[in-house]
Amino acid sequence: MPNSQKILCIHPDDDMLVALTDLVPGEIVVWEDASIVICTAVKGKHKFARQAFAVGELLQLYGVPVGKATQPIRRGEAVTTDNLEHYAAQVELTASNPYQWSAPEVSRFDGLTFPGVVRADGRVGTANYWLIFPLVFCENRNVEHLRNALEGPLGYSSNDLAAFTLSLLGEDMEAPKPVVRPFPNLDGVRIITHAGGCGGTRADARSLCKILAAYADHPNVAGITVFSLGCQNAQIKMFQDALALQNPHFDKPCLIYEQQAWDSEQAMMKAVLQDTLSHLKVANNVVRQPMPLSHLKIGVKCGGSDGFSGISANPVMGQVSDMVVALGGSSILAEFPELCGVEASLIERCESDDDKRRFLGLMRDFEARAEAVGAHFADNPSPGNIRDGLITDAMKSAGAAKKGGTSPIVSVLDYGEQTDKPGLALLCTPGGDVESVTGIVASGANVVLFSTGLGTPTGNPIVPVLKISSNSRVANKLSDLIDFDCGPVINGAPVPDIANQLLDMVVAVAGGQYKAKADRLQQYDFIFWKRDISL
Repeated sequence: MPNSQKILCIHPDDDMLVALTDLVPGEIVVWEDASIVICTAVKGKHKFARQAFAVGELLQLYGVPVGKATQPIRRGEAVTTDNLEHYAAQVELTASNPYQWSAPEVSRFDGLTFPGVVRADGRVGTANYWLIFPLVFCENRNVEHLRNALEGPLGYSSNDLAAFTLSLLGEDMEAPKPVVRPFPNLDGVRIITHAGGCGGTRADARSLCKILAAYADHPNVAGITVFSLGCQNAQIKMFQDALALQNPHFDKPCLIYEQQAWDSEQAMMKAVLQDTLSHLKVANNVVRQPMPLSHLKIGVKCGGSDGFSGISANPVMGQVSDMVVALGGSSILAEFPELCGVEASLIERCESDDDKRRFLGLMRDFEARAEAVGAHFADNPSPGNIRDGLITDAMKSAGAAKKGGTSPIVSVLDYGEQTDKPGLALLCTPGGDVESVTGIVASGANVVLFSTGLGTPTGNPIVPVLKISSNSRVANKLSDLIDFDCGPVINGAPVPDIANQLLDMVVAVAGGQYKAKADRLQQYDFIFWKRDISL
């Protein structure tokens, strides 16, 4: 393998180089005419020192400090959790010049449209779903029953494993006849189940209702069927109040059933099924219409990250984010624990001083909550992240922030708040995959881009989640999960070229012409962020 394919320098000021393949002691590598002798084994995706460092010295990656040496590090030595610890510079608000942005070239996409779902208020969705959810976990079973009663007969699901089970039992079963979908303009019946609504604090119940109201109001949703038990914390009125606050002009069908008000569960379920089915006929009247790309609202997320995520997939997604913004659309960058160490550069990009203060305040509040229970942002990298080269939170954050591109930041949002203007928004969520995606969708994203180096099946009930691999090995191995491969970037393919291809896929999935792998697998994940203790 040529030397140029063995190592990589991410930023000219970096103190570490990235090994693109395993390096062995005694091997000589060259970067910019400087020869470095590898003195310890360096695994692919991991980093090694460009020069010697003493204990306490700071090391940079992506051009920012990402760690502090805990013992002497030799030139050519692998940088690991044994010799480097997390470091993030303290950030303060200071006066700065207005941020200058060079928008990317997007003429290739000028005038392009996608077949969008247009709601009565003019908002545009990328799908047309009927949504079913409970206000409390006790009703998850009824939600599942209703989904099962609708999905198969209406042609929205198949169960290949059931047929496989029968084959293992020696049973002959004819291939099921395909169901002609009676509601061709309805993309599906989707459900949310969760573990909330009771047993926690009233604040958690209100938070749940806020998120459920955001999902009900999302332009990808045609109407909702809601189950309540009756005695739970998340009362029907609490949900209705949240819905009125979310959208005072909410006009979609909203069917709510409280089980304790019925004498028979079977009677309730038959009424629910009959009522819901009648409204599906109305939801089917929606016909997709050509809409400009300015109606795209993407969310960018990473999970199961590896040492290549911040080099390939995340920069490609950042370029797509910039292009969407340049076309008049919106982008949402979340995961505040994975912005630790790059706060200064993000603050510089905030258009308003209020947003600068709010971002820093939300970051400090989040970190204080973590420290109150004995945790820290430094704990964010998972064992899988560390094994694949992301050994400090700041190192992980510097690569993760690349998903947000370089455009100005027009708003800073707390969990569940809506993005209300075009441009890039920062959204306070945890780093956990499903909690974060749940919040991104609640804030209005109609397509989610999700980078991964190790592979994850994460999806969402109402918004397509495109899985973007950082390396071709995972893209090939987990081809049933991965939608798009950014591995060619590692081998020298230009980021803008790959980004153009990814934006093509975003447009296709937004118009219903491409089905995300997570949706094919019926991976409909929902976990809302509980900030309080359980009682």
